[in-house]
Amino acid sequence: MSTPSHSKPPSQGVGSRLARLALRLAGWTVLDVDLPGPRGIVVVYPHTSNWDFIVGICFKWAMGWHVRFWAKDSLVHAPLIGVWMQWLGAFSVNRKSSTGLVGKTAIDMLSSDRFWLVLAPEGTRSYVNGWRMGFYHLWQTTQVPLVVTVIDYETKEVGVRGVLLKPSSADETLEFARIEALLSNAKGCKPALQSPIKPYVKAD
Repeated sequence: MSTPSHSKPPSQGVGSRLARLALRLAGWTVLDVDLPGPRGIVVVYPHTSNWDFIVGICFKWAMGWHVRFWAKDSLVHAPLIGVWMQWLGAFSVNRKSSTGLVGKTAIDMLSSDRFWLVLAPEGTRSYVNGWRMGFYHLWQTTQVPLVVTVIDYETKEVGVRGVLLKPSSADETLEFARIEALLSNAKGCKPALQSPIKPYVKAD
C-alpha cells in the first residue's frame, strides 16, 4: 500500500486552477496524489449528500483527472443533462436488469489505453448496512490499483487517503480491513447516513 503524497501535481490548465481555487475558498484542503498508472478504480467515501457530487467534480477538475463513473440509465440518456453527464464521464447502468455490468466494465477497462472508474460503493445517500460489492468484484477481476478517496466534512479534506496497488488476497474481510484503516475516521456531510465499511448484506 502506498500513502498519500502532498507534493504539487503536474502543471494543469485554467479550469484545474479555478477548481482548485474554488475548493480552497470553500475551505477544502486538496490531498494531491497522481493516479498510479493508466487504469484503475477510485472509491469515494462517505456519500451522504448531493454536495458530495459538487465537491467531487471540483476535485476531479482540480486534479485534471479523466475518469468515468456509473450512472443511472435514465439520467445518462435524458435530454440535455444526459449530454452533460456523458461529457463528465458517465456511462449508463440499468439497475433493473442483470446486465453483467462488472464483467463488461472489466473488459472495457483492461482493453482500453486509459480507463479509471470512480464510484461511491455505498450506492446511495441513505444509510445502508455496508458497501455494494460491485467495486470489489471488479477489483478482484482486473487486479488494478484501488485509489481510496475521501470527502471528509469534519477536516474539510478531499482527495486520496491511500492507494492499494492490487488485492492482497481473495478474503474480502481482509481487504475491507485495509480500506477501513484509511477511512475509518472520515465524516460525511450527514454522518448518521454514512454506511459502515464492510460488505453489504441484503436484509431478509
